[in-house]
Amino acid sequence: MPLNGLIVTLPKEIKLLIGAFVVVLSIGFYTGLLFVEETSSANPNGIEEHYLGNEADEKAEILRFKKSDREMLTLVHGHILSMSIIFFLLGGLVSITKLNGKLKLFLMIEPFFSVLLTFGGLYLMWSGFIWMKYIVMISGVLMTLTFTFSVAIILKQLLRPTSK
Repeated sequence: MPLNGLIVTLPKEIKLLIGAFVVVLSIGFYTGLLFVEETSSANPNGIEEHYLGNEADEKAEILRFKKSDREMLTLVHGHILSMSIIFFLLGGLVSITKLNGKLKLFLMIEPFFSVLLTFGGLYLMWSGFIWMKYIVMISGVLMTLTFTFSVAIILKQLLRPTSK
């Protein structure tokens, strides 16, 4: 069964279901990014401070302490599981869009690497590999760009008239 372009042929009700899902998923995803901005200033040093604390900085406006083992394991576990489900579902939707095969494969697979690098990187940074804060930042940006591009493609193709 050919999948390329199948999304355009789906019945209106299924397109509405997919569209509603993708919009609500996007609201949740971007709300998470707002939380990241609030808690870590969305920069490598802010990320480091959020997870490793800033007790040594006497001029810090907000005192932060290093996350505990339990907090880090909960964060990494929860995010890797939930983000893998999110990107599995989004990848399934990308698989039925009409798109160049190599670009489609990239959009379907790349987010899983970014999830591992972002949240595994946070754990490694917390464990003492401070340079991982740059990997976390880069992989987080790539994950966000991939999510945004995938959502845009899906929504654009959902708005096409149903093919017979």
